[in-house]
Amino acid sequence: MNYQKLTNYLVVVLGLLGLGFLLAILFQGDDTIEMNALQGDFGSVSYIIYLAQVVLAITVLLSLGFSLKNLASDKQKMIGSLKAIGAFLVVLVVAYLFSSGEETPLQDGEFLSASGARWVETGIRMFYFLTVIAVGAMGFGSVRKLIKK
Repeated sequence: MNYQKLTNYLVVVLGLLGLGFLLAILFQGDDTIEMNALQGDFGSVSYIIYLAQVVLAITVLLSLGFSLKNLASDKQKMIGSLKAIGAFLVVLVVAYLFSSGEETPLQDGEFLSASGARWVETGIRMFYFLTVIAVGAMGFGSVRKLIKK
């Protein structure tokens, strides 16, 4: 059996499962589902959420698998990807070194540890660094194009 047939059967099975779960939810009605949820029973809605999680997991695994297979087949693509990952890690390390962490009280009365606060600040700084890098790269490319003309 080839992959195309297997994929088609899997899509049909998952689609029919999703349709069945949707019909079960629709036939129950909003009021019944709401009353059950207030009592802690999320049964009919949980099944469609589990199905969505399974579909997401399948999609992510297949995407990663085919991406890695494609990278492994071409040495130049692999080197380019490793350079990009290395550059990303350099930005992460720089953002971490520029960050400091202080224990912070949260709204619910608990505390965010100093390490947790440092990682949050690292994420924010990394976002800023990557934004500046992206804007700079676009600006550099635009200026270079204008100069060439």
